[in-house]
Amino acid sequence: MDNEVLNELSKQQLIELVEIYSKNLIAMDGVWFQSIEKKDGMDAAMLHDAAAWERFTVIEARRIKQFLDLPDRPGLEGLEKALKYRFYANLNESDIVYPDEYTLIYTMKKCRVQTARERKGMPFHPCKPVGVIEYRDFAKTIDDRITCRCLSCYPEVTDPSCCCKWEFSLKV
Repeated sequence: MDNEVLNELSKQQLIELVEIYSKNLIAMDGVWFQSIEKKDGMDAAMLHDAAAWERFTVIEARRIKQFLDLPDRPGLEGLEKALKYRFYANLNESDIVYPDEYTLIYTMKKCRVQTARERKGMPFHPCKPVGVIEYRDFAKTIDDRITCRCLSCYPEVTDPSCCCKWEFSLKV
């Protein structure tokens, strides 16, 4: 791979480029989803979205795990590190807390996807079914002992102070 062009960029330019790439990936995800949603409806779009995320989230987790040189079973601390390197992590506002040593709560305070749909006058994306697949499989790829449970996610919002909230538990 020829990185000559990237090697010429300053650190600030590289940071800007990562942000552009992140926005582009979210835009691409939204564009194909909305294309199916418009033609075949929300149910069809959600079906394809789930299938795409089922594959993509594992690929993303493996690459991040390798990049961070995480061990096979890095626990919740490894998951926390990995979540901070997801392709959209630099664009969304999130928070991580540990209520106890075996539990991590990941809260998405602001979500670029829902914000964009709201701005365009579109209904919110019913992301819980896909989110369950995405976060469960991401965590399981980082450490096969980690389970995931949705605490709040559209359309089943139990915490209106955030876009979504996920509980990760380490089974030892």
